[in-house]
Amino acid sequence: MARVLVTGGAGFIGSHTCLELLAHDYEIVVADNFSNSSPCVLDEVARLSGRKPDWFDVDVSDWPAVESLFATQHIDAVVHFAALKASRDSVGMPIEYYSTNLVTTINLLRAMQKFDVRRMVFSSSCSIYGNAEVIPIDELAPPQPTNPYARSKLMCEEMLADASLGHPDWSVMALRYFNPAGAHESGDLGEDPLGVPNNVMPYITQVAVGRLTKLSVFGGDYPTPDGSCIRDYLHVMDLAGAHRIALDQVYERRGYCGYNLGTGVGTSVLELISMFERISGVEIPYEIVSQRKGDVARLVASPSRAEEELGWKSQRDLESMCRDAWTFQSRHPLGIG
Repeated sequence: MARVLVTGGAGFIGSHTCLELLAHDYEIVVADNFSNSSPCVLDEVARLSGRKPDWFDVDVSDWPAVESLFATQHIDAVVHFAALKASRDSVGMPIEYYSTNLVTTINLLRAMQKFDVRRMVFSSSCSIYGNAEVIPIDELAPPQPTNPYARSKLMCEEMLADASLGHPDWSVMALRYFNPAGAHESGDLGEDPLGVPNNVMPYITQVAVGRLTKLSVFGGDYPTPDGSCIRDYLHVMDLAGAHRIALDQVYERRGYCGYNLGTGVGTSVLELISMFERISGVEIPYEIVSQRKGDVARLVASPSRAEEELGWKSQRDLESMCRDAWTFQSRHPLGIG
């Protein structure tokens, strides 16, 4: 059984990936400082999987803590989620975003080199493409990030590519996913951020249960059919499956490679609201406000390379994302923690 370090494993995507890895006989070690999550999430992962993951309250930007973790735990591979991830916040907090996102990745690379760990799956972002000229976006599109968060992800990818060149026996895969949404079908694991959500789906579900009063739709004047921005929403369980498949593959490959993950279907924010209202039966009050700095009009993936080379393809549609997100939020109106 391979033993995998999952950084940020208590977060939204990290926790669902932990569940997926445990279901496929991986052993996992979780490193998380719970800055935007709760240890209760890992208790839920243990309950749903029937297997309790080892977890450590570790800030991955703290080199002595990372070094100690690698020294005391046998680790075969790394799945790296730990990062600051809100594009809007990054505009006002660029130093914090560069410091956290770059240093965590550097620390992991240092530890991998020191302790001879040769495999990593990196959680990247479609935001590195910025205002792409061709939609849907494939891996040949030139990166042109529009905010510090996106630039930090691109810089991390460049570091990983260079590290792989310097260590030809390493295998590193970057997954650039678009907008994750939904929840585990049990309704007991989902997106449960601390504070006000930065992502649109948990904001909608918290409005639906009365925790928030209304949704702000950032921009009604984009060059799209209804004026709201268009995104490629991807079910979190499909995304978790992609990370597991990528991890399977890094054991068979060498070098560095990046893949775009999505459904290939764009949905506007207003269309998402309408679908959620239909699924939940709850009206979502919203107001259209000015665009956010660093946002772009359209981000839609071309996932064909992932399908051809990894054998991965999304299985769940927008209706499933809304239904599962609503099931989770209605079962846990105040969140898991």
